[in-house]
Formats: sequence, C-alpha cells, structure tokens
Amino acid sequence: MNITIIGTGYVGLVAGACLADLGNHVFCLDIDQSKIDLLNSGGVPIYEPGLKEVIERNIDAGRLTFSTDVAASVAHASVQFIAVGTPPDEDGSADLQYVLAAARNVGRHMTDNKVVVDKSTVPVGTADKVSAAIQAELNARFASASPTFSVVSNPEFLKEGAAVEDFTRPDRIVLGVAADAAGQQALAILRQLYAPFNRNHERTRVMDVKSAEFTKYAANAMLATRISFMNELANLADQVGADIELVRQGIGSDPRIGYSFLYAGTGYGGSCFPKDVQALIRTGREHGQTLRMLEAVEAVNHDQKSVLVNKVFARFGRDLSGKTFALWGLAFKPNTDDMRDAPSRVVIGALLRAGARIVAHDPVAEHEAQRVVALDLADAPALLERIEFAAKPMQAVQGADALIIVTEWKAYRSPNLAALKAAMKTPVIIDGRNLFEPDFMAAAGFQYAGIGRNTH
Repeated sequence: MNITIIGTGYVGLVAGACLADLGNHVFCLDIDQSKIDLLNSGGVPIYEPGLKEVIERNIDAGRLTFSTDVAASVAHASVQFIAVGTPPDEDGSADLQYVLAAARNVGRHMTDNKVVVDKSTVPVGTADKVSAAIQAELNARFASASPTFSVVSNPEFLKEGAAVEDFTRPDRIVLGVAADAAGQQALAILRQLYAPFNRNHERTRVMDVKSAEFTKYAANAMLATRISFMNELANLADQVGADIELVRQGIGSDPRIGYSFLYAGTGYGGSCFPKDVQALIRTGREHGQTLRMLEAVEAVNHDQKSVLVNKVFARFGRDLSGKTFALWGLAFKPNTDDMRDAPSRVVIGALLRAGARIVAHDPVAEHEAQRVVALDLADAPALLERIEFAAKPMQAVQGADALIIVTEWKAYRSPNLAALKAAMKTPVIIDGRNLFEPDFMAAAGFQYAGIGRNTH
C-alpha cells in the first residue's frame, strides 16, 4: 500500500519507518529542508533505539522516501497520515496550526479520494476542523463534484525509548471513524493496513472519532496521575519514616492497581504528559468544567521537579559557592535524548543560580542538553561557564561534593562503589530515581538520600 506521512518528527518518523518495514511504500513529507537533507544523507534527527536501522534498510529497499514536495506527497497515496507537532499554546491548549496547514495542503492538491488520518495528539473535535479545512480547499477548486475524503482519528501510544517495539507490537490500535459510507470505507482500508499487527489476536478498537481523540488524552492523563500520586506519597514517606519502595510493592501486588507507573522520582517530563495534561485541563475549561484532579496532578509534578534541589539545599545550604555537583542523567527518561520538560533542567538552573559548579553526564542527550540549558539561562549566560559535560560517568564525579542521579540509565545501576567513593570529595549521593538500597549504600560508606526512602 502507498502511504504518506506528513511530518518527520518523533511520531511521523517512527510510523513511516515501521510501516515501510511491513512492505508499504511510504512517502515522508516535511517542510524543514535541513531535516529532509539529514534523513536523505543517512542521519536521524532523534535518538530512538533501533530506528536508524529500520530507516536505513527501507531506504535501501526503495520503500521509504523523504521529501519537501507537498504536491508529490498528496499524489503518492490515498492514505495521508498527519503526524505534525501540536505544541502547547500560551494558554495550555494544543496549537493546531500545523495540523490544519497539513489538512489544507491535502485539500489543495488532492485529485482523488483520500483517507486522512490524524496521528498527532489533538483535542476532541479536531477531526471536524481538519475536515472543514480540507473541504474549504476543495470548494475553492471544484464548482461541482469534488473528490471525497474521510478523516480518521488513529492516536499513537508510543513510549520514547521503546517506540519501534511499541509500534510493531501494539497493545491496542485505536481507530475513530465516521458512521457514514466514507468512514466505513476508510475503516476497511486501515484494517488492511494494520492487518499484520493483528495476526496473533485482534488489537483494533473501533469507535467514533471524538472518543478516539479523547482516548489518547485520557490514557496519558491517567499515567501522569499515577506518577504524581506516587511522588506525593513518597514525599510524605520521607516525613513519616516509611519506605516508598516497599509501599510500591505492597500496593502493586494488588491486581486492581498493578506495578506500572508507580515509581517515585523527580516528576514526569517529555513531549506528551505535560502537554496533554495541560491541554485536557484547557478543554475542560472551554466546556465549563474544572478538572480539579488533573490540576492537582500538574501542580504536584511542578513541585516534584524541585525535590532534588531541596535535598541539596537541606544538606549543603542555599549558598553553593565553591561546591561541585556531578549529575548523572539529563534526558527526561532513559533511551532518548528528549530534554523537553526534563527535571534535570530545573536542577541545573537552580544549582547554578545558587553558585554551584556542575559536571554532567548523559549517554545520548549531551548536545541537546547544551542547547536547552543555554536557552534556560539566556538571562544569565555567564552561568554557563560553571557547567561542563563529561564523556563518562566516572569522569563526572571526580572531586564532586555530591552525586545527583536524575535519569535511570542502565549504565548508572551498578557502578564500582569503591571507585566512586574514592573519586568523590565527599561520598554524598542524592538519588532521584531510587536506583540503590539505602542500607547497602550506608554500609558502603555513602551518605545516601533517595525519594521517599529515608527510613532511618
């Protein structure tokens, strides 16, 4: 099947590469010429395990094309996936300008019937706006009968760091389609496209368009809620002397609760949870409803990003002049270089403004971290002189007054503790991801503080 993917960001690039890997001929469109040049030269603009190899073999097989040619992209396929960004607007709502621009381009160039698939995460009702944008372009081009189309909602449920696996082995495929003949025809086409994913068992969940749009936001809001819930309990556990890791095991063993997304830490970040929670809150306000639970989820997460900073201040005071801190982990989660809303940015900014020196390490996010930290400190660029980036974790801790663990990369899970202690000026570890057991670290001679684990 011929497929067009509009947008070569995180979602579009993964979807395009993985659909090509199934034998489809995929045309990936982007208006950013530099990004297209990079992809055509063998580069990949994001870090995602396994993605580069999928892209390379499908380019070599002639099944994957990258271009800025809008007309060619519309002509290439009857199925057009819109996978452009929906960044948060100033009021927290999703900015749909790129989605609607993509829709207008389809309407402006289409000469035959199309299935237009919203893959981007969009608010409820966006499909109606996409449909209106396409129809307006068709009305301007055709005085009478024009090509037909149907807009489908097919939200993505990809985890950064495991996106290729998630796309190729989905737990569900949500298709929101119209009840009319065009909608049912679109459903038949997409069932054919996704048939390889359903060989073991049926994963497709068919529903109306608005319910599909809502499903994506509801899923991310639920996961964000579990994270904030556990973080708030962890902060209380620190006060009452409980161990949140034992509590997690105790409640997670209840099958009604489960273990997923119950790890205490430094708050959620990335491209999805912060944006989607804000957008759902905004949608509620637009309809006269205050989503009090989600407002609390967002407030807890905002405060949690400062939990490591507060632990540093409690141990060293608020004037950190002359102190050096090693940071392990910069990306908002492992196996990605995504720095959007990463807790490390809050930690870095606060410590530098308090006078500290920082030596940071991350296996893949160093270059992106340098870019965003410079933006964060645009009002005080001189502070950048007091942060440097180490090539290896152990290089970062040389002479450090404390090690702060922000991201739970596998490379940080089993360090040589004797060498670690010897390298540090003082053996203080402030662990934002609870990688180690407090009693074990104390026995190894470290002053150790986790999140919700200070039971002594």
